[in-house]
Amino acid sequence: MILAEFDYVRPAGLDEALALLSAAPGARVLAGGQSLLPDLRTGADRARLLVDVRHLEELRGIERTAEGLRIGALTTLAELAAHPRVLAEAPELAAAARANGDPQVRNLGTVGGNLAATGRATDLPVAAIVADGLVELAGPGGRSALRAEEFAATGAPAGAVVTALLVPGAGRGAAFEKTADRATRYPLCATAVRITPDGPRIAVTGATVRALRLRGVEERLRGGPYTTRTVLAAFRGEPRELFVPGRGTSAEYLGHLAGVLTARALARAQDQSRA
Repeated sequence: MILAEFDYVRPAGLDEALALLSAAPGARVLAGGQSLLPDLRTGADRARLLVDVRHLEELRGIERTAEGLRIGALTTLAELAAHPRVLAEAPELAAAARANGDPQVRNLGTVGGNLAATGRATDLPVAAIVADGLVELAGPGGRSALRAEEFAATGAPAGAVVTALLVPGAGRGAAFEKTADRATRYPLCATAVRITPDGPRIAVTGATVRALRLRGVEERLRGGPYTTRTVLAAFRGEPRELFVPGRGTSAEYLGHLAGVLTARALARAQDQSRA
């Protein structure tokens, strides 16, 4: 399919990019383009202005701050997957990035783009949720931040740009598991977990309408043990309407799959925490 016509702008800095987005309703940010360009080809997105931010160095890089990790929005998924600090302090993020697409997608796709693609199931949001991440935004009203769980529900406000993902420092008791759709490689179901002193944090995507933290499952598993039997029993306590059937699947199948993947992730997280 031939792309519809659109205008293209390469702003000199973030402030100029924000001004362009505010002045042109329906303008889109172009970063890795792994979600946007396919949507333009199919007509799912009809943006008439692309604001290219790929060259903005202020949106790149991973650094350690007093609060934890600050991961620039233009950090590629390949960089995230291999970064030593991410592997040590947020292994669920590294694993989610590593599970995303193929090498070409990981080398082009960005952290900000993966988080902002709220119209489809992507891998990073569940990892960001269980890591208690904050999505940093820049918009017409200045800088702000949303909890990753809230951002997964609302997306970025009009005219705003994701600038970074902020993740508090933590230990190694975290993991990510995924079953991919064979055609698209998006998650049919993906789950991320983090074991904390207060109990497990668990989030699921693909099988649900959006990336969700499953507090009911967390409460049923509080205190352990995290065996496959106990995890599946905890998932059976969730309402079946939580799980959204897709091609060739049922709510019962997806609920069971989510439980199996969560049990695997919890076992891996426990192994990491003991290492």
